[in-house]
Amino acid sequence: MAADKQAHQDVVALILEDHRTMEELFRRMRSVESDRAGALTEFSALLIAHGEAEEAEVYGALKRFKDVDNEEVEHGSEEHAEGNAALLALLEVSEVGSDEWDARLEDLVKAISHHLDEEERTILNGARENVPDERRAELGAAFLRERERQLAADCGSIDNVRAIVRG
Repeated sequence: MAADKQAHQDVVALILEDHRTMEELFRRMRSVESDRAGALTEFSALLIAHGEAEEAEVYGALKRFKDVDNEEVEHGSEEHAEGNAALLALLEVSEVGSDEWDARLEDLVKAISHHLDEEERTILNGARENVPDERRAELGAAFLRERERQLAADCGSIDNVRAIVRG
């Protein structure tokens, strides 16, 4: 039972779980049969909480492991900023499903999908191979705490996203 709980807390598994949720939310935002505005609200909160928790609790810790590429970790932070800017551009479109909304959604999907793919191939593979299980579990717990704190603070609101993007 303890091993199962530890595996569930593995920071790599938790991050991958969020990535799959983001991809599902992209499908919902693209579907005219879905509550696209609701999916965007859910996505906005998840993206901001996830990125802020990675930067606060995970990226810095991973840089200390010799076979985790520090440049990739730095690049991951840059890609968070790009994704947040693309998110803000979509949030600022007033009419869900308009041509402008669809175009900005595709910009967001492109930015985030690129980041997820790159992060999974470089940072997360490096972490899985080089960071001990116990440390990944500790990082997972810290990631979840910060992620929950962000979600409780309405981190996905347009005002908060604007504040993050504009620094």
